[in-house]
Amino acid sequence: MSSLYEQIRADFPILGKKVNGHPLTYLDSAAASLKPLPVIEAVERFYREMPANVHRGVHSLSREATAAYEGARETVRKFINAARIEEIVFTSGTTASINLAARSWAATQLRKGDEIVLSHMEHHSNIVPWKMLCEENGFILKIIPVTDAGELDMEAFHSLLGPRTKLVAVTQVSNALGTINPVEEIIAAAHAHGALALIDAAQSAPCMPIDVQALDCDFLAFSGHKLFGPTGIGVLYAKAGLLEDMPPFLGGGDMILSVSFEEICYNKPPYRFEAGTPNIAGAVGLGRAIDYVRAIGFDRIQEHEQNLLRGATAALNSLEGVRIIGTAEKKAAVISFVIDGVHPHDIGSIVDSCGVAIRAGHHCAQPLMTRFGLPATARAAFSIYNSEDDIERLAAAVHKVREIML
Repeated sequence: MSSLYEQIRADFPILGKKVNGHPLTYLDSAAASLKPLPVIEAVERFYREMPANVHRGVHSLSREATAAYEGARETVRKFINAARIEEIVFTSGTTASINLAARSWAATQLRKGDEIVLSHMEHHSNIVPWKMLCEENGFILKIIPVTDAGELDMEAFHSLLGPRTKLVAVTQVSNALGTINPVEEIIAAAHAHGALALIDAAQSAPCMPIDVQALDCDFLAFSGHKLFGPTGIGVLYAKAGLLEDMPPFLGGGDMILSVSFEEICYNKPPYRFEAGTPNIAGAVGLGRAIDYVRAIGFDRIQEHEQNLLRGATAALNSLEGVRIIGTAEKKAAVISFVIDGVHPHDIGSIVDSCGVAIRAGHHCAQPLMTRFGLPATARAAFSIYNSEDDIERLAAAVHKVREIML
């Protein structure tokens, strides 16, 4: 093992835990990443030293909390290279971010018969909000098909675009298959037809650099809990011109400039969209998580994770009866697999008895499961704190599944 890996592993205290008598092998990072000590300590420090509300107080603790909160916003801006800090809206996560874009932009800008293009591999968070809008307003959903390898059918995608296309909303990395989608091409095609583009970056933000200005996306959403940060915090990036024209989604404190029973004057973005007391500690933790990732560097993260992906793919392919679902040429370190004759929930339970944590289910991607004729898959997702030893433990645990069930 490299000294870098040993140093990183030491930053994650949960990895010292034993599960069912075995050292923890955590392979569920696509659902939620583990948290390093610097993030844990940043959140603890907030509650110990500045547990006050933001923006509203003149006392010292409030000023300190506000500085930490707005400092985290600037950290996010730099992380995704947004042009302006006003383009960074804090939310509770990717789900809330997409719902905000749906309710504040799409619901007010689209008209009956307008079309929204999604892909067959979307997470439910990037399906349900749009489906709800379509049912309420008469918008039309169009779906990009997925090939047998788990890649988007790009020829079909281009054929779906037309004069009524108003939005293309796709994931950058599939949470269920690990497929890395060609979002640059997708965004450019959407713009060529006068449509906007929304990118779900929940799975990509932890493992690859994101530059929203280079991508030229109109919206981008991601969550803290997949990026080594706290739960309950996320980001919606939107171009400043869009945010300035969008009405607020939630009403309450801090999203206003003045209130009377005769008239309400709303605050400017991003505060217009951050009603009520925000998750201040979550934002501080997210900012520290971003600092942690940037200190390691995406070059090293990608090299490490791609090595693990290759090793785990080879190990699982060598086991009789194991079939990997999703064999795209470009993948993140996520592997969905099935064992002939064994339900994925049984796979997950048995490997857990060996101390190996994987995900088993439809991964909030039921249309994709239907596409492959499956009720569910088992999913192993690798991250910076995993090693070749974890691959060996996974392979041994899957072998045990076959011994018990077949």
